[in-house]
Amino acid sequence: MTQARTDTPDKTPLLELLLGYGPALVILAAGALALAGLPYALTFGSLWAAAILIFLAGVVRGLSFFTEGGPRLSQVAVMMVRFSCGLVSLVLPPVLAMPVLAAGYLSSLVYDPFAARNGAAPRYFARLRPPQMAIALGGLVLLWLASTRV
Repeated sequence: MTQARTDTPDKTPLLELLLGYGPALVILAAGALALAGLPYALTFGSLWAAAILIFLAGVVRGLSFFTEGGPRLSQVAVMMVRFSCGLVSLVLPPVLAMPVLAAGYLSSLVYDPFAARNGAAPRYFARLRPPQMAIALGGLVLLWLASTRV
């Protein structure tokens, strides 16, 4: 096990706060709007959540190129889980897609803080990911509830 990276900040940079929380808040807003009955909010929220999860798969893969000693098996496995969950969710009805997406987002909630403490991700992921993923997961719950009413 390696140490946390010293070439990354411990405090989340402002731009990363905006780019981190912004997409998660869109999922939450789409969930609230879908639950309120706004047409297409469920479809938009599903597509947005899938796109962001596939992006997060790419983030893990990109970080693996800069991991001391080369990519770790855990990074490749997590990347595949996120990518697969995002891709599969695109072909499922929303009531089934939301739990699949939730599994992918849970991988970020669990793995990314661990990776940050062990040199496989920027140190600030340890603080950023838990609340960021809690927001996204809350939105997925709302989207799932809306999908059960359709």
